[in-house]
Amino acid sequence: MSETDYCELCDLPRSQCIHGRPPAPPAPAPVKKPTTRVRKTTTSSTAAAPKVVTKSAPRKWTPPAAFAPLILEILADAGGSMPADDVLDELETQLGDSLLPGDFETTPEGELRWRYAARRARQTLLSDGQMTKGSPGVWQLP
Repeated sequence: MSETDYCELCDLPRSQCIHGRPPAPPAPAPVKKPTTRVRKTTTSSTAAAPKVVTKSAPRKWTPPAAFAPLILEILADAGGSMPADDVLDELETQLGDSLLPGDFETTPEGELRWRYAARRARQTLLSDGQMTKGSPGVWQLP
């Protein structure tokens, strides 16, 4: 072997060093076949299938919107202001049998679901301006 057969960087024969062997060229990209779209047509002249109307599942508990008018009525009868616990007690007596079985379940925080819904109804009434924030524990009309 001659001196030119050795790599100047690593002193190995060019047949064994990495400097004498260039990396292999990348593999050619695969050739993509053009996709042809197949148009599907129906040969029957019948109308499309009718839409199926699905009913939603029955409610498990009373929505907060159902409590809002009763809260306003109770506060109006009480002169515009009433302690929150008294409002909730009055709601329970007025609604009585119309509360759903799920309303008597507890939330993860331990509160009855219907009381939670009533508090949410109060928050909606506050944001709509139909109630004002009174002192803590007191619900009042504007």
